[in-house]
Amino acid sequence: METTYDGEVAAGGDPDIRQLDRLVITKLAVDQQMSNNCYLLRCTASGEQLLIDAAADPDRLLSLVGEGGLAAVVTTHQHWDHHRALAEVVAATSAVTYAGAPDADAITEQTDVPVTVRLQHGDHVRFGEVSLEVISLVGHTPGSVALLYDDPAGHPHLWTGDSLFPGGVGNTFGDAAAFQTLIGEVEEKVFHRLPDDTWFYPGHGNDSTLGAERPKLPEWRERGW
Repeated sequence: METTYDGEVAAGGDPDIRQLDRLVITKLAVDQQMSNNCYLLRCTASGEQLLIDAAADPDRLLSLVGEGGLAAVVTTHQHWDHHRALAEVVAATSAVTYAGAPDADAITEQTDVPVTVRLQHGDHVRFGEVSLEVISLVGHTPGSVALLYDDPAGHPHLWTGDSLFPGGVGNTFGDAAAFQTLIGEVEEKVFHRLPDDTWFYPGHGNDSTLGAERPKLPEWRERGW
């Protein structure tokens, strides 16, 4: 049974914790200015843990990891605000690093951390008895990835980085072609495939469900951002 969870966190504040049958999800916001979300996932069967975006504040992240260790860190995309703590976290834990293949070199250039596994669409990231499916979402960056956990005891869960938020797709910085690519990818690979009760966890701000956002897709396309 799930614990009470709403995903509303603030930088400097307490994390929010969601308990699924096979997975514990801890959401923490870091950096007052950028308010990045970091997600620590723990397999309940094995205790192995995976971190999505070592965005900032390595001391808090390592405290969250605790003595259980960290098997892996997935960086959702190459932008600087999503990997500022990557070097410190990996140095302390020897975690395996994952990122979308087209973004991997840029992440290494910015952090001096080699990307151990370069992810492609359809790959799986496994830790303990948990498997996350990789969904590539081109547009915000060339190598942005989302991670899908299809809970066998409930609804799907999707970590979207900066590719999908409540109220719109990720920023494409005025590039109309990139926007068309991104919204097409999000429609085809996310909304056309996954059900309304899919809960998604973005790189900043509050969570939402695909059902809450689906009616807005035509509006997003029309406004162009």
